[in-house]
Amino acid sequence: MASFDSIRPAYGSNGLFGRITALFTSAFGAVAAWNDARVTRNALSQLTDRELDDIGLGRGDIDLVADRQSLR
Repeated sequence: MASFDSIRPAYGSNGLFGRITALFTSAFGAVAAWNDARVTRNALSQLTDRELDDIGLGRGDIDLVADRQSLR
């Protein structure tokens, strides 16, 4: 009588494949966060000083807001 073991660890739970997957996931997340901050920074930079004042920001706040947004 032949038998085989069909119990295998789930991919991503451990081992080399899981570490490689985590590396790519982390890299993708970092690139996405950088791009979100870039888009936010560019959008806020296009606003006039009056428009920024209307939303409670100044020119010096743009980098702070963009960087805080990318951390979410």
